[in-house]
Amino acid sequence: MLKAISYWSFQPIDGQPCPPETAMRLAKEKGYDAIELCCDLEGPLNPATPHKDCQRWREAADKIGIKLDSVASGMSWGCCPTDNNPDIRKQAIANQKAALDRCAWLGAKSLLHVPGAAIIPWRNDFTPVRYDKAVEWAREAVLVLGEYAANLGLELCVENVWNGLFYSPLELRDFVDSFENPAVGVYFDIGNILNHQQWPPHWIEILGKRIRRVHVKDFKLSVGTLDGFCDLTEGDVPWKETMDALRSIGYDKTMTAEMLPPDATILDRTSKALDRIFAL
Repeated sequence: MLKAISYWSFQPIDGQPCPPETAMRLAKEKGYDAIELCCDLEGPLNPATPHKDCQRWREAADKIGIKLDSVASGMSWGCCPTDNNPDIRKQAIANQKAALDRCAWLGAKSLLHVPGAAIIPWRNDFTPVRYDKAVEWAREAVLVLGEYAANLGLELCVENVWNGLFYSPLELRDFVDSFENPAVGVYFDIGNILNHQQWPPHWIEILGKRIRRVHVKDFKLSVGTLDGFCDLTEGDVPWKETMDALRSIGYDKTMTAEMLPPDATILDRTSKALDRIFAL
């Protein structure tokens, strides 16, 4: 497995987002094998980022000696593929297509895809979407984006998130299988399911080879809100059982720590914690 860190875990510099080249160097210095750049509606990597920038970052990664295996996208939170407004849904698909293009330009292999939401807990302005409609529209988006990803030689990885959808491994399994597209898989977030009366190793066993990428987070059940996300090994994730489950399905790709909010020591703390987890 490869020790990786999310770009979202890097502090701004002089009030501006950390330059990707700087993030790569810092990640390499702290012992990471890979960094997951993140495509947002704004920021260094966004739907309008030119090819030359992606090519420069790709070359920088090669020179630094760090992998750009995957790209995350947080754009679905601001422009949701399951919004009640069809114009927003259309724009969301366009955004994700642009993210897939840039993923390919970077030489990455997988794009994290938030499939939409029935409810977004931190957006008071988001109108709740009826569950069946949310699943229908999520399916429409993944059908298009999965084919687009396949044509680029990429994986579209549907993540389990706090979105009011797919809180059962059986449902997520069947959703992914319904496309009959090997380019569509799962981006499994270990910490995201703990607060929903679910057990990470069981999800891994059920989803099996559908898991193409893994996000590493920990969570304190005693808190039970967004504030419950905590440093790795300080929460309630059963790490030994989880690692055993990942090894049992033959998972050997990136284990990307997604640690928020960033602070001055989080890269070092997280690198050491991942080493302890990998040793289990």
